[in-house]
Amino acid sequence: MSDVDTLKAEIKKLSARATTAKMNLHDLAEDLPINWQGIMTTAEATRDAYLALETARAQLKELEAQSTLPKPHSASA
Repeated sequence: MSDVDTLKAEIKKLSARATTAKMNLHDLAEDLPINWQGIMTTAEATRDAYLALETARAQLKELEAQSTLPKPHSASA
């Protein structure tokens, strides 16, 4: 498996985690004022999940850009 494929698989996992975190935050907001003490913890977990996802997507974009660059040819005399 290539680095790109490995990163795509990781992004899929991170995306699922981010979606779960988003839903947890949404559910918490719907139940307010019950469990208001968990707002910061849940919000930070959501932020962290999306930060990890965004970082991985940027790495993938960079890897894909590098893989499309032409390979330098060696000069022969």
